[in-house]
Amino acid sequence: MTDKLLNTLLVTGTDTEVGKTVLTTALAAYWQKYQASRSMGIMKLMQSGEGDHEWYQKLFSLDQSPEELTPLYFQAPLAPPIAAARENKTIDLATVWQAFTALRHRRDFLFLEALGGLGSPVTNELTVADLAGEWRLPTVLVVPVKLGAIAQAVANVALARQSRVNLKGIVLNCVQSRTDTEIADWTPIELIESLTHIPVCGYLPYLDNLTNLSKMAQVASNLDLERLLYA
Repeated sequence: MTDKLLNTLLVTGTDTEVGKTVLTTALAAYWQKYQASRSMGIMKLMQSGEGDHEWYQKLFSLDQSPEELTPLYFQAPLAPPIAAARENKTIDLATVWQAFTALRHRRDFLFLEALGGLGSPVTNELTVADLAGEWRLPTVLVVPVKLGAIAQAVANVALARQSRVNLKGIVLNCVQSRTDTEIADWTPIELIESLTHIPVCGYLPYLDNLTNLSKMAQVASNLDLERLLYA
């Protein structure tokens, strides 16, 4: 591993559909707008079913091959080990690693989006947390703003520590429209930080148009980017 990993950020979450793609899109939009002189890459480590690969191709001009955007792709929208088995394929992490290392050496910053949550299986033996820890990936955890978010944050941070993940911070995401009272009651920053000992880098508001990259960049600028991108 080299110091180049400092120019990499893995976006993971507590579960599926919690806002990993929203945060990755917002951060990439920010980089594209405010760091235009520095190159950027996006990679979805592996994908099952249609979704993020097509989304990033639509929104950004990345100058990347399909294999660099998504090294492994399976048809069924299931956990990768199950989706791969249905196609009589194996999950070759060497292929993912080679694509990752090649791309990060050609980009000033690389945004990686994980699959599912930290506890989601990558293979029959490894979870996302295991992979993040073994590859020493700087990581941000997306936690959805909902009742039970505190427990999810605590459990996922514990898993991250167990797997020795370099967890840089937590971002709270409004998957649905939430009132200020709901946000304050369900995801109190001081309590989450006190229980996890991990900094909360801000909130993402509910966004109904994720294709407005100017708005996405503005939303990202309200996060603690010094910690997420530059620390």
